[in-house]
Amino acid sequence: MTGRLSVEILAAADPVEPITSAGHAQLGLAVLVGIAVIVLLITRWKVHAFLALTIGSLVLGAVAAAPLDKVTESFTTGLGDTVAGVGVLIALGAILGKLLADSGGADQIVDTILARASERSIPWAMALIAGIIGLPLFFEVGIVLLIPVVLLVAKRGHYSLMRIGIPALAGLSVMHGLVPPHPGPLAAIDAVGADLGVTLALGVLVAVPTVVIAGPVFSRYAARWVDVTPPEGLVPERPSETLERRPSFPATVATVLLPVALMLVKALVDIVVDDPEDHVQRVTDVLGSPLIALLAAVIVGMFTLGRAAGFGRDRLATTVEKSLVPIAGILLIVGAGGGFKQTLIDCGVGQMILEFSRDWSVSALLLAWLIAVGIRLATGSATVATISAAGLVGPLAADMSTPQVALLVLAIGAGSLFFSHVNDAGFWLVKEYFGMSVGQTFKTWSVMETVISVVGIGFILLLSLVLP
Repeated sequence: MTGRLSVEILAAADPVEPITSAGHAQLGLAVLVGIAVIVLLITRWKVHAFLALTIGSLVLGAVAAAPLDKVTESFTTGLGDTVAGVGVLIALGAILGKLLADSGGADQIVDTILARASERSIPWAMALIAGIIGLPLFFEVGIVLLIPVVLLVAKRGHYSLMRIGIPALAGLSVMHGLVPPHPGPLAAIDAVGADLGVTLALGVLVAVPTVVIAGPVFSRYAARWVDVTPPEGLVPERPSETLERRPSFPATVATVLLPVALMLVKALVDIVVDDPEDHVQRVTDVLGSPLIALLAAVIVGMFTLGRAAGFGRDRLATTVEKSLVPIAGILLIVGAGGGFKQTLIDCGVGQMILEFSRDWSVSALLLAWLIAVGIRLATGSATVATISAAGLVGPLAADMSTPQVALLVLAIGAGSLFFSHVNDAGFWLVKEYFGMSVGQTFKTWSVMETVISVVGIGFILLLSLVLP
């Protein structure tokens, strides 16, 4: 079954009893007002996204004439369910990323690949490095880790900074938007009920050609449009420079890819065996569950990364503790996004979209992408765009096949990356690290993000024509 909506699909969707009797016009107004409040709070008054999503949910319910006690119940239920579903996974991913960074494992990946790369293959090597490192690391952490490498390689090899930097940024950004265990994809998977293993497999399948086009290929043009030299004084110390030893390259890569391999094996066995009573499938279902897969990688990483770098028990405990502090804000944003999503559903917005879409001949994947693009442009946050869009289009996943629901998640993720501009913290991070003007950042970073988004949805739509 493709992503095309049909009367049969919509008729089969189970209606949700709304907490308000508001008509479609009032519900539509409530959605617009609720999202407008969130956008204004985040962009104009610089309110934290957690508070903005919380207030926006209450405003949505008030405009929809829903009882306040029911609105708060919906919001807290959605928040709790979302944190319960993805909170532990985000925490485990943060621990693994911190182990990778502090042990020097990330530096080992970088140095090993660059040592074997020729001059012509350097941009491709940077994209590969960013893709591997970007699997367990949050986008901002990945940038901080890779910027010293990008600046040093560009300076020592007399390369164009854009020719080296764009592939690295593309690799990190694509992983952030399309591939779990990053918060956005995890939240979308939870919201629409997608299979994580299938989403991961299809996400990697879409990510590879998208990184190639938005990274090494696009960097050729970006280097012609913008010619900047590596800024002085912006190269921070690399973690491994203070270590006596660091993990080996094979052990580091194996640790990073362990949860990916476990989840992909589970997805493959589920497809091939397709018998819940089969012993092999039951074992892979446990080992390939996101919680067990990431927990296994963290435990293995304590030995292959931490111990290999000479970390004792105290240093390992400190690393784990420090990894959890920065994700508090992310967990609250993701949780509040889940609360906003549940408020949308309980107010009847999802059912309203289904009814309005009954006679449309429109791709659900394209609709999801467009909604995510609109929220991304307005708020500047890929995570907020992903969570909000997933809440709006989640009901469209009813009766979709497993691969199509996974593609719905990827369509939302691709839309959430569209055209980063001045309301996105990533825009300013890239601008300052690369020493560019606002105009130059638009020509490079913003265009690269748009290329990722458009190319990504293109490949997703193509896959939707092939997958059942």
